[in-house]
Amino acid sequence: MSKVKDGDTVKVHYTGTLTEEGTVFDSSEDREPLEFTLGEGQLIPGFEQAVIGMEVGDDTTVEIESEDAYGQRREDLELEVAKSDLPDNIEPQVGMQLQMQQQENGQAIPVQITAVEDEFVKLDANHPLAGKDLTFEIELVEKVD
Repeated sequence: MSKVKDGDTVKVHYTGTLTEEGTVFDSSEDREPLEFTLGEGQLIPGFEQAVIGMEVGDDTTVEIESEDAYGQRREDLELEVAKSDLPDNIEPQVGMQLQMQQQENGQAIPVQITAVEDEFVKLDANHPLAGKDLTFEIELVEKVD
């Protein structure tokens, strides 16, 4: 058996929990394993680092600090938008997910409504897991040739 390294394509099963609360936020256990190529930046850095050096059949548990996961929460990614600027067919509610178009390149940015006031809504473009330390249980299922 050989250890996996940057450039290898692998399949893993994983369960991700919030380190502090122990709440599961994602798992591949009831679906196909996650396939990705190490070193291509497809996943958070701490997850990829945990897989490097594993062999097929190995499992590991790794705690990943927020800096190596989805980063710290940024206040500059929280904003207020006038309700009149929202599309007419949207009835804003706290927790609703929307897409905003970035001005420079037209890329869609996911945002979540965090507050609804009389004249405006508050939006948060931080990743929902930003600022959170994460724990992953990872099992290397396959090295894809």
